[in-house]
Amino acid sequence: MKRLMLVFGLSVLLTACGSSVKLDNVPVEDKTGTAVSQDASGATGSAVDKSSVTPVDVNKSAQQGAAPAGPRVVYFDLDSYVIKPEFQSIVEAQARFIKADKARRVVLEGHTDERGGREYNLALGQKRAEAVRSALGLLGVPDGQLEAVSFGKEKPAVAGSDEAAMAKNRRAEISYR
Repeated sequence: MKRLMLVFGLSVLLTACGSSVKLDNVPVEDKTGTAVSQDASGATGSAVDKSSVTPVDVNKSAQQGAAPAGPRVVYFDLDSYVIKPEFQSIVEAQARFIKADKARRVVLEGHTDERGGREYNLALGQKRAEAVRSALGLLGVPDGQLEAVSFGKEKPAVAGSDEAAMAKNRRAEISYR
Protein backbone atom coordinates (compact mmCIF):
# COMPACT_ATOMS: atom_id res chain seq x y z
CA MET A 1 0.00 0.00 0.00
CA LYS A 2 2.83 2.40 0.85
CA ARG A 3 4.50 1.69 -2.49
CA LEU A 4 1.27 2.35 -4.35
CA MET A 5 0.84 5.70 -2.58
CA LEU A 6 4.49 6.57 -3.24
CA VAL A 7 4.15 5.79 -6.96
CA PHE A 8 0.89 7.76 -7.16
CA GLY A 9 2.40 10.77 -5.33
CA LEU A 10 5.49 10.69 -7.54
CA SER A 11 3.41 10.59 -10.71
CA VAL A 12 1.28 13.53 -9.51
CA LEU A 13 4.45 15.49 -8.69
CA LEU A 14 6.01 14.84 -12.09
CA THR A 15 2.77 15.76 -13.87
CA ALA A 16 2.58 19.06 -11.96
CA CYS A 17 6.17 19.92 -12.88
CA GLY A 18 5.50 19.59 -16.60
CA SER A 19 5.56 22.67 -18.80
CA SER A 20 3.78 23.52 -22.02
CA VAL A 21 6.38 26.14 -23.02
CA LYS A 22 8.03 25.39 -26.36
CA LEU A 23 11.75 25.89 -25.90
CA ASP A 24 12.50 25.48 -29.62
CA ASN A 25 10.63 28.67 -30.60
CA VAL A 26 12.62 31.36 -28.75
CA PRO A 27 12.13 35.02 -29.79
CA VAL A 28 15.33 36.73 -30.89
CA GLU A 29 15.96 40.45 -31.22
CA ASP A 30 17.97 41.49 -34.25
CA LYS A 31 20.12 44.62 -34.56
CA THR A 32 17.27 46.70 -36.02
CA GLY A 33 15.33 46.50 -32.75
CA THR A 34 12.43 44.36 -34.01
CA ALA A 35 11.56 41.07 -32.35
CA VAL A 36 12.09 38.05 -34.59
CA SER A 37 10.74 34.57 -33.97
CA GLN A 38 11.61 31.30 -35.61
CA ASP A 39 9.12 28.64 -36.52
CA ALA A 40 9.82 24.90 -36.43
CA SER A 41 11.33 24.96 -39.93
CA GLY A 42 13.85 27.64 -38.93
CA ALA A 43 12.24 30.40 -40.96
CA THR A 44 12.20 33.80 -39.31
CA GLY A 45 9.39 36.30 -39.18
CA SER A 46 8.78 39.63 -37.51
CA ALA A 47 6.72 39.20 -34.35
CA VAL A 48 6.32 42.94 -33.73
CA ASP A 49 5.27 45.55 -36.23
CA LYS A 50 7.84 48.35 -36.03
CA SER A 51 5.16 51.04 -36.38
CA SER A 52 3.43 49.86 -33.19
CA VAL A 53 6.46 50.60 -31.03
CA THR A 54 6.40 53.98 -29.28
CA PRO A 55 9.80 55.67 -29.26
CA VAL A 56 11.22 56.86 -25.95
CA ASP A 57 12.44 60.43 -25.64
CA VAL A 58 15.54 60.05 -23.49
CA ASN A 59 15.94 63.79 -22.93
CA LYS A 60 12.38 64.14 -21.63
CA SER A 61 12.77 61.15 -19.29
CA ALA A 62 16.02 62.51 -17.88
CA GLN A 63 14.46 65.92 -17.26
CA GLN A 64 11.46 64.49 -15.40
CA GLY A 65 13.51 62.71 -12.74
CA ALA A 66 16.36 65.17 -12.47
CA ALA A 67 16.59 68.18 -10.24
CA PRO A 68 16.78 71.64 -11.77
CA ALA A 69 20.13 73.05 -12.67
CA GLY A 70 21.58 75.37 -10.08
CA PRO A 71 22.08 75.33 -6.35
CA ARG A 72 19.80 73.36 -4.03
CA VAL A 73 21.32 74.42 -0.71
CA VAL A 74 20.24 77.24 1.61
CA TYR A 75 22.83 78.36 4.17
CA PHE A 76 22.02 79.81 7.59
CA ASP A 77 23.72 81.97 10.21
CA LEU A 78 24.90 80.55 13.53
CA ASP A 79 21.97 79.46 15.75
CA SER A 80 19.46 80.74 13.18
CA TYR A 81 16.78 79.29 10.97
CA VAL A 82 15.90 82.49 9.12
CA ILE A 83 16.32 82.27 5.35
CA LYS A 84 18.65 85.04 4.23
CA PRO A 85 17.57 87.25 1.30
CA GLU A 86 20.43 86.03 -0.92
CA PHE A 87 18.95 82.50 -0.87
CA GLN A 88 15.40 83.54 -1.72
CA SER A 89 16.06 83.13 -5.48
CA ILE A 90 17.12 79.50 -4.88
CA VAL A 91 13.90 78.80 -3.01
CA GLU A 92 11.83 80.45 -5.76
CA ALA A 93 13.54 78.46 -8.53
CA GLN A 94 13.02 75.21 -6.63
CA ALA A 95 9.35 76.09 -6.01
CA ARG A 96 8.76 76.60 -9.75
CA PHE A 97 10.38 73.25 -10.49
CA ILE A 98 8.42 71.37 -7.82
CA LYS A 99 5.08 72.89 -8.85
CA ALA A 100 5.65 71.83 -12.48
CA ASP A 101 5.09 68.15 -11.56
CA LYS A 102 2.48 67.20 -8.97
CA ALA A 103 4.03 63.72 -8.58
CA ARG A 104 7.44 65.09 -7.62
CA ARG A 105 8.45 64.44 -4.00
CA VAL A 106 10.98 66.56 -2.15
CA VAL A 107 12.90 65.98 1.07
CA LEU A 108 14.20 69.05 2.87
CA GLU A 109 17.22 68.06 4.96
CA GLY A 110 18.21 70.34 7.84
CA HIS A 111 21.85 70.33 9.01
CA THR A 112 23.91 72.12 11.66
CA ASP A 113 27.57 72.61 12.48
CA GLU A 114 29.29 70.62 15.23
CA ARG A 115 28.68 73.14 18.02
CA GLY A 116 25.99 72.33 20.55
CA GLY A 117 24.47 69.14 21.88
CA ARG A 118 22.85 66.42 19.83
CA GLU A 119 19.26 67.28 20.79
CA TYR A 120 19.76 70.98 20.22
CA ASN A 121 21.26 70.40 16.78
CA LEU A 122 18.49 68.00 15.76
CA ALA A 123 15.89 70.59 16.76
CA LEU A 124 17.74 73.41 14.96
CA GLY A 125 18.15 71.28 11.82
CA GLN A 126 14.43 70.54 11.88
CA LYS A 127 13.61 74.25 12.21
CA ARG A 128 15.84 75.00 9.21
CA ALA A 129 14.14 72.33 7.11
CA GLU A 130 10.72 73.59 8.23
CA ALA A 131 11.70 77.18 7.34
CA VAL A 132 12.43 76.13 3.76
CA ARG A 133 9.24 74.06 3.72
CA SER A 134 7.24 77.07 4.87
CA ALA A 135 8.85 79.32 2.23
CA LEU A 136 8.05 76.78 -0.51
CA GLY A 137 4.48 76.55 0.80
CA LEU A 138 4.08 80.31 0.60
CA LEU A 139 5.21 80.08 -3.03
CA GLY A 140 2.40 77.60 -3.82
CA VAL A 141 4.06 74.20 -3.38
CA PRO A 142 1.54 71.71 -1.92
CA ASP A 143 2.54 70.48 1.54
CA GLY A 144 1.96 66.87 0.47
CA GLN A 145 4.96 67.02 -1.86
CA LEU A 146 7.35 68.10 0.91
CA GLU A 147 8.97 66.28 3.81
CA ALA A 148 11.24 68.00 6.33
CA VAL A 149 13.87 65.97 8.21
CA SER A 150 16.79 66.89 10.43
CA PHE A 151 20.23 65.33 10.47
CA GLY A 152 21.63 67.76 13.02
CA LYS A 153 25.41 67.58 13.01
CA GLU A 154 25.50 63.94 11.84
CA LYS A 155 26.17 64.59 8.12
CA PRO A 156 28.61 67.48 7.72
CA ALA A 157 29.17 68.77 4.18
CA VAL A 158 32.73 69.86 5.00
CA ALA A 159 35.05 68.34 7.59
CA GLY A 160 36.82 70.76 9.87
CA SER A 161 36.40 72.95 12.92
CA ASP A 162 37.21 76.35 11.42
CA GLU A 163 34.52 78.94 10.79
CA ALA A 164 34.52 78.43 6.99
CA ALA A 165 33.83 74.69 7.34
CA MET A 166 31.15 75.23 9.97
CA ALA A 167 29.43 77.85 7.81
CA LYS A 168 29.10 75.27 5.00
CA ASN A 169 27.53 72.80 7.44
CA ARG A 170 24.74 75.16 8.60
CA ARG A 171 22.39 74.40 5.74
CA ALA A 172 19.15 72.97 4.41
CA GLU A 173 19.45 70.76 1.32
CA ILE A 174 16.63 70.24 -1.16
CA SER A 175 16.73 66.68 -2.51
CA TYR A 176 14.36 65.00 -4.94
CA ARG A 177 13.01 61.46 -4.61
